Amino acid sequence: MQYVAPIGIGVLYALLMSLVHEPHRRRLNAVMVAGAGAAYLSGGGLGGWEFAFTALLAYVAFRGLESWTFIGVGWLLHTVWDVVHHLKGNPIIPFAHTSSLGCAICDPVIALWCLRGGPSLIALVRGRGRRRGPGRGPERSRATMTP
Repeated sequence: MQYVAPIGIGVLYALLMSLVHEPHRRRLNAVMVAGAGAAYLSGGGLGGWEFAFTALLAYVAFRGLESWTFIGVGWLLHTVWDVVHHLKGNPIIPFAHTSSLGCAICDPVIALWCLRGGPSLIALVRGRGRRRGPGRGPERSRATMTP
């Protein structure tokens, strides 16, 4: 369960973010990834590297204000930082020893969604996210078409 729940949390994050309309969704996600960059500042155990990482993610998040790709890269960078903390530092939640591992599993799910452009999952489920093409949608025969 400790490996499955973080995937569900990542999907839930994308679903909840789907309630926010563009361009606000992209900008809100940029702010979220900036906040994730500062998550370990209060005791991550890696000294000055915590500040360097926060500065890096602040820059990536700033670029993410106009680019889903940068937001996705930011979540992937945070994934690496979670793994480092799981192996060498302190967990993101002090009383949950595997919390950084859970975060490292959750973050790539969010990153993949962002790298796809942060589409509305709700619209995809409803079918509005699909493009019409051959074999999709109602077909009309020539006999029913009027000139």
